[in-house]
Amino acid sequence: MSSLFDFAVTTIFAREFLEGSIIIGEYRTIVLRGGTEQTLAPGLLPEDALAAITLAALVATGLALLVIAAIAIPLAVLSNEFDSTTSNIIEGVSKIVAGISLLQLSLKLPKFLGLYGSTKKRVNHSNSSDGRLTLRSIHFNVAWNIWREVAECGVFLIPFFLAGEQLKAIPLSALIGSFIGLLVGVGIYVANQQLPNKTALALFGVLLLVFLAAGLFTGGCHKIELEVSSTPQVWELSNDFWSVDRLPMTILKPFGYNDSRTILEIACYWSCLFLAGVLHVCKYRRAALVSALSNTDHKESTNDVVLPAEDQETVEPTLTDSIYRKSTGGDEEEGTLELGRNGDNECM
Repeated sequence: MSSLFDFAVTTIFAREFLEGSIIIGEYRTIVLRGGTEQTLAPGLLPEDALAAITLAALVATGLALLVIAAIAIPLAVLSNEFDSTTSNIIEGVSKIVAGISLLQLSLKLPKFLGLYGSTKKRVNHSNSSDGRLTLRSIHFNVAWNIWREVAECGVFLIPFFLAGEQLKAIPLSALIGSFIGLLVGVGIYVANQQLPNKTALALFGVLLLVFLAAGLFTGGCHKIELEVSSTPQVWELSNDFWSVDRLPMTILKPFGYNDSRTILEIACYWSCLFLAGVLHVCKYRRAALVSALSNTDHKESTNDVVLPAEDQETVEPTLTDSIYRKSTGGDEEEGTLELGRNGDNECM
């Protein structure tokens, strides 16, 4: 059985498939749970967005497999030694780019789910996306991240191809690892779908994406650090249970876990989390200000016009709308339209 199973291959596939499934699940959640007007660009239907996510993932997977084959087969035939320096640098840059991409997605998630009003000026163009998901952004972000995950699996497997050792163990080990990673990823996706309100959903999704972004960014910097000039190691856990290369702790690797830390890793990880916190606070404050100004403009524009009750539009309030009304104290003047008034004043 040992010749048909390799634990290292299993952990590699579990980790990479977990990252990929989380990314796909987050995009599907945004499309399915967010209001169409807040989430998708004008003219883009939810079913088209879901199809674009699936297509981007499949195309990226196929392209990554072709690249792996194009590199691995010639190297195996020529029996050349694989350059680990090139591998680490490529993987490091890829992780950094993916981390930045996920941090940007975390900043957009509350708005996508309708908790923030738009922080941009309304543009009277039917083709304006106003920062919402477009086919182009879906194709790039999903394809890039899935391509990276599959390509990393291939990079880790290339030494096996070159050495010709334990090749029989790859299929079963990859299957088991992929199943574990997908199982955890699907569990996270189902939890997203079952959360009762969008505030909790947004908080869960933002924390998930921020920690994943911090983990990817830190891991990428460390990969490059290994090939340039490593900073001093601060601490290391020696027990096998805590090993980052073995289950169960390897599942936490995408979120920044490591069984050892260098000064650069610590600085990158906490700096990334701090930056994410600052950006989210600024995003929230800006959205609250825009919501307040929007309410003021709306009230002024309707002071002289009182619509019949049957003609008044009921608008679902945003999180910032609700907080603004509480801060101003009391209801709006009678005879004006109040944004978000739907009878029970619920914002979720």
